[in-house]
Amino acid sequence: MCGRYALTTTPDDVLNFVSVSLVEDFPPRYNIAPTQPILVVMQAERPDPRSNEPDRRAFLARWGFIPGWAKDPRDLSLMINARAETAIGKASFRAAMRHRRILVPASGFYEWRRPEKSGEEKSQPYWIRPKEGGLIAFAGLMETYASADGSEIDTAAILTTGANLFMKRIHDRMPVVIGQQDFSRWLDCKTQEPRAVIDLMRAADEDFFEAIPVSDRVNTVANMGADLQHPVQELAPLPIVKGKKTPDDKQLSLF
Repeated sequence: MCGRYALTTTPDDVLNFVSVSLVEDFPPRYNIAPTQPILVVMQAERPDPRSNEPDRRAFLARWGFIPGWAKDPRDLSLMINARAETAIGKASFRAAMRHRRILVPASGFYEWRRPEKSGEEKSQPYWIRPKEGGLIAFAGLMETYASADGSEIDTAAILTTGANLFMKRIHDRMPVVIGQQDFSRWLDCKTQEPRAVIDLMRAADEDFFEAIPVSDRVNTVANMGADLQHPVQELAPLPIVKGKKTPDDKQLSLF
């Protein structure tokens, strides 16, 4: 899953990375948590063919997806993630998969390795970032929820998939990362129906990320400083996960 992440770069870096015309100024955020506003990128609904400006827009959405059909969000579980394997057919996400796919810019994410047995060491958090540095973009879904009083709120979820061998040492799920070369195809909901982009909803390559053990201060949402990403001594070495790639590893099943 993906329950915490960070976006610590400059607005200009985000602007250039996702090719949007405007990104409002924002401070580095080292501990982004569910229900907080997050920066998302979406295809413009009516791009101007006469303009040379990018046809994407960046805006803030609540991290916690609310389906349009929900009568009272308080009756729903908090949906911060959507499983890539089932999002196409699941009632909560089906419409967003077809009409409102988004990108969520990030510098990396946090994941916790849980003790395998009771009585072992406590959970170890890791800061997981691309080895080459720079920004990444999670695949996401967006829904604008209209409440009974007429107010509206943009809400979002991050897509996750089964972990690759590297991540399985820590957790069995990981966020879906969309490569920069595939941004246009993922965001194009007019000509690219969900089944046409299913090949993008897969785990990153084994050597894409690195995992840095960090302190459990990241567990507390109120802690927001850069020190959250400082390396610490691991509580225990990561286990070795054996396995092999198969030709089907990069292709999701629809069933």
